Amino acid sequence: MKAIAVHPDAIVVTSRIWQTNATALRAGGEALLIDSPYFPDELEALPALLRQAGFEPNALFATHADYDHLLGRFAFPNLAMGVGDPTMERIRAFPGEAQRALREEDARNYVERSAPLALGGVQSLPVPGYVELGDQELELHPADGHTSDGTALLVRFANLLVCGDYLSPVEIPWISNSGALADYRATLARLAPLVESVELVVPGHGAPQRRDSALRLLDEDADYLDALERGEERPALPKGRDSGRQREIHVENLTTLR
Repeated sequence: MKAIAVHPDAIVVTSRIWQTNATALRAGGEALLIDSPYFPDELEALPALLRQAGFEPNALFATHADYDHLLGRFAFPNLAMGVGDPTMERIRAFPGEAQRALREEDARNYVERSAPLALGGVQSLPVPGYVELGDQELELHPADGHTSDGTALLVRFANLLVCGDYLSPVEIPWISNSGALADYRATLARLAPLVESVELVVPGHGAPQRRDSALRLLDEDADYLDALERGEERPALPKGRDSGRQREIHVENLTTLR
């Protein structure tokens, strides 16, 4: 796990698996942790790491209901977790989905946890909408398509966008069984002006991106979706994302759309 300061009031913590990002923000004496690392030792070390950096989270937020974004509760079991309305709908419609998926992934990775994932006390927030952080406000924007739910957070005071599983430099667009290609396109269209308005974009997986790089990724992702919609079996994947694993994800995308 590594941590980098991307702004005096924002720090990004990256897990050693899947380059999964968690973002801590602070303003007006309060702090918020968005998403989470994966491994138990990373989650155990997270409170001390953030405390040393001057971040004491008062609350958690998950960009969507995939299990790898919900694990902040292991690090901060007493904190409330906020989610967008669509994520709350997904949690209610598929109770236990995240816990089952986490158990399966833990089994594949030989990971043992001291307790099951607890999602009681999750708070639903309107999307689009706003959430206060100290004396500042975060904008919540819908970001579905990868899954049926999703929220991107525009952090104007830190000049950054936390967008969940979009605009990744290490993953192609991934449309899950609950996602949809048309919704993914709509999310990219919504994200474009938000990216234009900030200096830095923090994706769910992969290194934070400067504005120009994030816009390039957005264009590449739109081109990939065009190839996916045409049903191309072997499309040209973006530079840096043309790997065996990404080819597997492409096959999964084709299967989802058929």
